[in-house]
Amino acid sequence: MAIDVSMPVLVVEDHSTTVRILRNLLKQLGFENVDDANDGLAALEMMRRRNYGLVISDWNMEPMTGYDLLKNVRKDPALCDTPFIMVTAECKTDNVVAARKARVSNYILKPFTAQTLKSKIDEVFTSGRNHH
Repeated sequence: MAIDVSMPVLVVEDHSTTVRILRNLLKQLGFENVDDANDGLAALEMMRRRNYGLVISDWNMEPMTGYDLLKNVRKDPALCDTPFIMVTAECKTDNVVAARKARVSNYILKPFTAQTLKSKIDEVFTSGRNHH
């Protein structure tokens, strides 16, 4: 199944440098329709206004973390099916387990390449949303 690269993607990240890097990586993969939010609360607002095909969120943000954002998205009937990839610099098993329990679609450790991002996005869309 081909992934629709024209779908809107939301990048949630509080470091502008990382936002730029993610935008560039996504662009390399053909995704041109990319918005960004700098924390979970802003992201939730944007998600309620626009139907995103994919959310890529950092874990560590203030005041609402990526993990809190994920939990909010999954309990909102209008948003709960949105594919959600968590990005983190820490490979704490607790974080991975917590994110899986909260039904994250996939998980990426920083730093990563366009190829890694592509394979993580491919996994999300080829295995359906119950990828664990």
